[in-house]
Amino acid sequence: MVSNPAPPRDNARLARIIIWIVLAVIVIGGAAWFALSVAGRQQQAAPPAAGAEQLVRADSHRLTTPAVEKAQLVEFLDFECPSCGSIHPVVEELKAEFGDRITFVHRHFPLSMHPNSGQAALAAEAAGQQGQYQQMANRLFETQSQWAGSQQSQAPLFRSYAEELGLDLALYDAAVADQQTEERVLADIADGKALGVSGTPTFFLNGEKLVLSTKADFRQKLADAVG
Repeated sequence: MVSNPAPPRDNARLARIIIWIVLAVIVIGGAAWFALSVAGRQQQAAPPAAGAEQLVRADSHRLTTPAVEKAQLVEFLDFECPSCGSIHPVVEELKAEFGDRITFVHRHFPLSMHPNSGQAALAAEAAGQQGQYQQMANRLFETQSQWAGSQQSQAPLFRSYAEELGLDLALYDAAVADQQTEERVLADIADGKALGVSGTPTFFLNGEKLVLSTKADFRQKLADAVG
C-alpha cells in the first residue's frame, strides 16, 4: 500500500509568518521598554511632597521644642491682620495644651494691604536676634487694635515695645535697619507663596494646609495629630 505523500511546504509563506512574529515581539517588547523607561523617568523627576523644603527652615521661629515631636503646626502670619490677631489667643491656648508634643512655628507673611505689617515683622525679627521673638510677637498682637490700619509708620511704637522688653536698643535699631533682616522676612514670604499661601493666617499641620471652622475643630485636628 502506497501512502499519500505529504503536501509540499510553502517555505516562502512560513518565512513571512516567522518574520511577522519576530517583528511583533520586537514592537511589543520595545513598547513595553519605552513605557517602563518613561515611568522610571517620571518617578525620578517626581517632585518631593509639596512644600517639604519651604515649610520649615533651619532658622524658622520654633515657639515650642517638645522632647518628642509628634507633629508640627506652621502658621504664616501678618501681625497687622485682624484674623491673625483674633486667632492668636486660641493658638496660645493650644500651644499651652499641646506644646509638649507639637512644634509650633511662626513664618512671616506681611500683606501689602497692611501698611505697618512689614515693619512689625522687622521688629519681631530684631527682637528675635536678642532671643525675644515670641515676647515681641505677643506684644504686637496684644496691642494690634492700637496701631493696625494707621497710615503713619509705627516703627517708633514698636521700638518702645523693644525698650519695654529690655532689649539693647542699639542692637535692635541696627537689626531693623539691616538688609539681611528684611531678606529674612522676604524669604518667608517666598516660601509661603511657593506653598500656595495667599492670605493670613494660613496653617499647615504636618505639611497639610488646614481648613478651620471653629476653635473646637482646630483643637480636634491637633489632638488627632498627636494620637
